[in-house]
Amino acid sequence: MNENVKEQPRKFNKERRPRNNNTKPVKTLEEKVIDINRVTKVVKGGRIFRFAAIVVVGDRKGRVGIGTGKAKEMPDAVKKATLAASKNLIKVELIDNRTISHEITVKEGAVKVMLKPAVIGTGLIAGGSVRPVLELAGYKNIRTKVIGTNNPRNVVYATIEGLKAMQTVEQVAKKRGKKVEDII
Repeated sequence: MNENVKEQPRKFNKERRPRNNNTKPVKTLEEKVIDINRVTKVVKGGRIFRFAAIVVVGDRKGRVGIGTGKAKEMPDAVKKATLAASKNLIKVELIDNRTISHEITVKEGAVKVMLKPAVIGTGLIAGGSVRPVLELAGYKNIRTKVIGTNNPRNVVYATIEGLKAMQTVEQVAKKRGKKVEDII
C-alpha cells in the first residue's frame, strides 16, 4: 500500500435525531365489542374453555367493518376480532352526513333487519347489535327494527349486508343510463 497516506479514523455523526419512543400509529378507527361468548369443549380429561368475540370498528365517516375472533383468553379473542374487523372495512354512503338513502329489509339466518331513513332530529333509533354498527358507520338519523331472533352475530351480519346493498340516486341513475332528475 501507499505509506504516505495516513489512515483516517472513521467519523461518526454525533448529531443524531432524538429518539421519540412515543410515536405510535394514530388510531383512526374506533372499536366496540358486540358480544363475547364462552365456548366449552368437553373432552376425555374435562372441559376446555375458549372465548369467541364479535367486534365492530369504524371511523364515523362512512367506513365500518365487523370481525370475529376466537382464543383461549378473552383479550386475545378481542384483539383477533379487532384485527379481522379492520381488514373487512366497507365504505357506506352517508346522505347529508346523517342517514341512508332508502328503506331496506335484509334477512340473515332467522333474523330480519329493517333500516329506514329518518328526518333531522329523529336520532338513532336502533337497539341491540344494530346500534354500534350504525354509530361507528356515522349515521345520526335512522330508524331500525329487528324481527325474529336477536342473535348478535346474525343481526350484525344482516345490518352490514343492508348497508352494502344501499344505492344512492346517482348510482341508480348511472346503472339505468339516465339522469338524476329523471329518477327523482
